[in-house]
Amino acid sequence: MKKIVLVLVAGLVVIVGILIFNTLSLTSKQVASAPLAPMDLPDDIFQNLSKALQYPTVSFSEDAEPDSTAFFGFHRYLKETFPLAHAKLSLEKINTYSLLYTWKGTDPSKKPIILMSHQDVVPVDEPTLTDWEAGPFEGKISETDIIGRGAMDDKETLIGLLEAVEKLLEESFEPSQTIYLAFGHDEEVGGAKGAAEIAKYLKAKGVHAAMTLDEGGFLAEELVPGIDNPVAMVNLAEKGFASFKLIVETTGGHSSQPPKENTIGMLAKAIVDLENNQLPYKLVQPIDYQFEYMGAELPFFKKLAFANPWLFKKPVLEALNAHTTTAPTIIDGGVKNNVIPTVAEATMNFRILPGESIASVKQHIERTISDKIRVEPVGFLTEPSPVSSIDSEAFKTLEKTIRDMFPTSIVVPGLVGGGTDARYFYDVSDNVYRFYPVRISPRNRTRFHGIDEKISKENYKEIIKFSYHLIKKFN
Repeated sequence: MKKIVLVLVAGLVVIVGILIFNTLSLTSKQVASAPLAPMDLPDDIFQNLSKALQYPTVSFSEDAEPDSTAFFGFHRYLKETFPLAHAKLSLEKINTYSLLYTWKGTDPSKKPIILMSHQDVVPVDEPTLTDWEAGPFEGKISETDIIGRGAMDDKETLIGLLEAVEKLLEESFEPSQTIYLAFGHDEEVGGAKGAAEIAKYLKAKGVHAAMTLDEGGFLAEELVPGIDNPVAMVNLAEKGFASFKLIVETTGGHSSQPPKENTIGMLAKAIVDLENNQLPYKLVQPIDYQFEYMGAELPFFKKLAFANPWLFKKPVLEALNAHTTTAPTIIDGGVKNNVIPTVAEATMNFRILPGESIASVKQHIERTISDKIRVEPVGFLTEPSPVSSIDSEAFKTLEKTIRDMFPTSIVVPGLVGGGTDARYFYDVSDNVYRFYPVRISPRNRTRFHGIDEKISKENYKEIIKFSYHLIKKFN
């Protein structure tokens, strides 16, 4: 008995030793920062963004035709507001509404870079209009903010990029490598007619970039427990997107004589079964980078969990939402309160973790629910994206720009759960990253696609300055 106790104690000591060793070995991955040259911005930058927000370039659905008046008006506005960019850069319209600017570099041996944004915005729910500080398409400028649909997603980066380019042109700056500005028109409904067509066009021209940069990463403030500094989430990949319709068909009947298997009851059970049997949490790239980069900055006991995923990964993975998510989003069935319907349907949406696929998700659904229920893919579907490198020169330049602009920030490579236009650019780019320094906190994160969308004047200045310095660092 004494030997057993000694063995257990020795084992415990070894485990504790491993935990402490791994924790102490997890050191900061942050690169040194250096001060940047000061940059003066005129006050009319706020007015320029305000006017851009006044064009209702709304995407309603994949099949809806864009509002040509809004989009063409927006295009004319860009030409009037950024005359140097339109004089010095070539502009091509792709699929009528998407915009591709080319800023020719002086060194053709250098790979280009692609900087992205999108023109379209999501609709505004009519019942929420009274909850806005100002009309969503008024572009009101308050003492602290610019208010309107698109202020956070994504006209602030589109106009911010053009402001940076205009400023560089005023300074007679010439890039050594070619720079493409790619502005799709239908990102909010999948980007198949906008960004996807731009990427196809560039591929047909033989363009292959060192880097593509898009939205999808941000400066997180007060969102990571244990870290007081802003966390710059540079997302290397994005989850896939797929929806499947569950279809139940029966002979129906009168509600006074319900069958053993009721149409809606079968559908409800299938939904519950899928929610109760979700796909597992997994430590895959780029989630493992979050353990390394974020964990190194945490207080000791939280750091211990990140440094020892072999023992503590489950709660961390759950906090990072590191699995293929399952969400019922649409349900339909029934015509009268005393009639059992012959058909009932539900749509289930999945955000797919890298390493899994649309096909594997469908297999999971079919294994989980009754074989009496038909499963059909519906709407826009896309696989998880590849994972870009953290060892490339492009990533190092991006990382250094962030640290120089925001020296107290912590750069963390990661995975974005939502979809972006960037997914289409892997065939024309060595690496695809998602980051602009939009500050997200508990106070404003619900404004994305939500009520009272706005961006602070100071944060908007930071987006312009970041774009300006990033272009200069690449060249």
